Amino acid sequence: MGSEKTLKREAKAIYQVLCKRYPNVKCELDFQTPFQLLVATVLSAQCTDKRVNQVTPALFRKFPTAKKMAGAKVEVIEDLIRSTGFFRAKARNIKNASVMIMNEYGGDVPPELSKLVLLPGVGRKTANVVLGHAFDIPGITVDTHFGRLSRRFGWTTSQDPVKVEREVGELIAQKEWTNLSQRMIWHGRRICHSRKPACGACPLSKLCPSYGMGEMDKVKALALVKSDEDFR
Repeated sequence: MGSEKTLKREAKAIYQVLCKRYPNVKCELDFQTPFQLLVATVLSAQCTDKRVNQVTPALFRKFPTAKKMAGAKVEVIEDLIRSTGFFRAKARNIKNASVMIMNEYGGDVPPELSKLVLLPGVGRKTANVVLGHAFDIPGITVDTHFGRLSRRFGWTTSQDPVKVEREVGELIAQKEWTNLSQRMIWHGRRICHSRKPACGACPLSKLCPSYGMGEMDKVKALALVKSDEDFR
């Protein structure tokens, strides 16, 4: 890692390319309210957004609000979210978080990180997703994709999500944190894969210090690239 000034310049250049590649980023989880986004994000742990979006319509028809979810039987929630994996723990957390939202916050999801992370099943990653996409409060979401790309770009060497969040936050303007997170996640899902990144088809080829670690042949690399349709 270079000097902070150099890193900021390099990070800005990389982010500009990501903005051009993914100009219209949005949360890939379907929701209508902050509460629904909170629940969907909890369900997305160890599960694809595509699967969560297949499950939540029925769940939210039955329990659309914290009040309804707080009064639900855990067994019923389990049945509705079973295909997302770890459904027992998720159902328990969703139920308990809903009860806490009712008891502590009058049924409204609190728009503060310090309060969100106290909810069962909610960590900084989930909290920042909710803040950024439901309340338009900038936050950095350090999931596996964001962490991997941050290290490949040379923005951090840390495996600690909180440290990654802090170090990357010093390189990119705060107003861009939510969109940065989404663009990093999209790029990680579509091109900069964990095991075999599609380097030969990457728009960051001239800027990325890790360029060359993946498939370099352009035709083979293009075959590795996933489209937006793969996540819908």
